[in-house]
Amino acid sequence: MENVKVTKLEKNQVEVEFKIDKAAFDAACLNSYKKNIKRFNIPGFRRGKAPKKMVEQFYGKEVFFEDALNAVLPEALEKIIDEEKLRVVSRPDYEVDTIDENGVCAKAKFFVYPEIEVDEYKGIAVDRTVRVVTDDEVDHEIQHVRERNSREIEITDRAAALGDTAVIDYEGFVDGVAFAGGKGENHSLKLGSGQFIPGFEDQIVGHNAGDEFDVNVTFPEDYHAEDLKGKAAVFKTKLHTIKFDELPELDDEFAKDVSEFDTLAEYKADMKSKLEKRAAEAADAEVDNKLSEALIDKVKGDIPEAMFEQEVDAQIRDYKNRLEMQGLRLEDFMKYTGQTLETMRTQFRPQAEKQVKLRLGLEKIVETEKIEATEEEIAEEIKRIADAYGMDVEKVKELVSDEAIGADVKVGKAAKLLRENAVITEKAPEEKNEDNKKTAPAKKTAPAKKTTAKKTAAKKPAAAKAEKAEGEEKTEGEEKPKKTTAKKTTTAKKTTTKSKNENEPKAE
Repeated sequence: MENVKVTKLEKNQVEVEFKIDKAAFDAACLNSYKKNIKRFNIPGFRRGKAPKKMVEQFYGKEVFFEDALNAVLPEALEKIIDEEKLRVVSRPDYEVDTIDENGVCAKAKFFVYPEIEVDEYKGIAVDRTVRVVTDDEVDHEIQHVRERNSREIEITDRAAALGDTAVIDYEGFVDGVAFAGGKGENHSLKLGSGQFIPGFEDQIVGHNAGDEFDVNVTFPEDYHAEDLKGKAAVFKTKLHTIKFDELPELDDEFAKDVSEFDTLAEYKADMKSKLEKRAAEAADAEVDNKLSEALIDKVKGDIPEAMFEQEVDAQIRDYKNRLEMQGLRLEDFMKYTGQTLETMRTQFRPQAEKQVKLRLGLEKIVETEKIEATEEEIAEEIKRIADAYGMDVEKVKELVSDEAIGADVKVGKAAKLLRENAVITEKAPEEKNEDNKKTAPAKKTAPAKKTTAKKTAAKKPAAAKAEKAEGEEKTEGEEKPKKTTAKKTTTAKKTTTKSKNENEPKAE
């Protein structure tokens, strides 16, 4: 394009001076007139029928300028960006110098991809420690399997005890007034699980099915609902039924029922092998994390603030999507936790900076090593994304370009190169000897042992675009007398005849 001047400013900012010829600008003004004519009321003309010149005489000749500029400036700048092969990372700021008989003279300032330097990325030294799997861990995992295969029995001959599941109705009152979200019916509550606020579950213990009683508790000072913090409350409670989980016997028959093995000893050996594999994968993932951190420290360059802000935006969108998959809106989450969008942005900022620097570091390795992506590798990545998000391959191709997919493939190959050229020291887990001193014998391996962990710390934009396209149903949860601290729960479901209460509250 003629009459274009590109000037590189400080810290990867670029200024582009360009011109829109009079004919193109006049055409844009005419389009604005046609689009907006019904908005103008000119005396002597029906609404929408006044000629363009009459509108300009009545409102001023600049009446269509802003709309016309909003159309022609971005279009012209986009052509310049393509011709100059500029990688833009921020919204342009426009400045119009003149509008006259020669057309429009304008400027645009924006940030472009930074020039990055990464030195000595080969030979990074890291430790790899594989955690030792103990017999207690094996027993713990098998206990979970027993619990998932338990049989729920209704109890009629004794009072409720810790470990039982109580089916209750409850309604909460503060100063004699019921509060919003404090009511539940036929709610299944595992006594001792800590799902409800401290003291609630303990006061159900000792009651029999059919009993009606008051539960007196005080909401924690850090409770998520401002109007309930530190308040004394009474929950009118009715205990409908008491249930107990009967675990299967831990014997060979149990092993046959839950696995392909004939004996409990074989089942335990297989469980230990799986846990050891998991521990090795975790060690490999930790190696990847250490290499990522080391690469981040080696990234040098003036990175535009806009890149960090865009990554924060992406992480908040991702977090919002995950909340919605659990039936919770981001707005409600912020209300419950007392957070604002700004406090969330502050929390996400450090990780966003790492993600941006890591991606830039890996892209620099791609450039330095001249890494390419083959058509087969791109096709494999498209299929992986399609499988991961339950989408058709053709749909992924519509949403994400081959160029974007190829960029992700090359970054993945750069991460692999980083691992393969690292110097990894195999370390034994730290143990305490009789003198309470830690010992950790180490053994060096060189070149680096290839890790098996597939996870990379670098975010994949192509996959993120596919995820963003997926819609999820949204549901809203009701207020429960919950704890404010999160408790971990297993994701596996019990494969038993007992029914699950879908509305069972989780601790937050």
